[in-house]
Amino acid sequence: MRYMGIVAALLLAAPLEARMHHATGSFEVTMTPAPGAPAWLGRMMMAKTYSGPLAATADGVFLSAGNPAAGSAGYIAAERIEGTLDGRAGSFVVMQSATMTKGAPDMRVFIVPGTGTGALAGITGMMTIRSDGGHNYDLDYDLAP
Repeated sequence: MRYMGIVAALLLAAPLEARMHHATGSFEVTMTPAPGAPAWLGRMMMAKTYSGPLAATADGVFLSAGNPAAGSAGYIAAERIEGTLDGRAGSFVVMQSATMTKGAPDMRVFIVPGTGTGALAGITGMMTIRSDGGHNYDLDYDLAP
């Protein structure tokens, strides 16, 4: 009986996975120091330009702390992305949370629920940022019907 519940959960999850979309591309980022942070906190303003299926610009805030020279630090960031995603025009907000412990990174970037506008209203998902010779992204997203 217990296995029937697991099978039912997997079957219910299948349509969600089938709705997921994937976009891969690159971005350019400019970081500008922002005043007003305490001495232990780094505060920067971000400006980004996304290319590929996500053709957009973004602005955001980046806060960091730790000792990057020793290989341990962390940051949080929020950015509003506005443009087109797979031909759909609108905007949405992503939040980032990352730590590095003795050189081992751990990063999460997710679309903030309820922030989608225009043809991107209802968007949800996760983004992976890769620095493999440049700044690249993989975006897995769903658009609510």
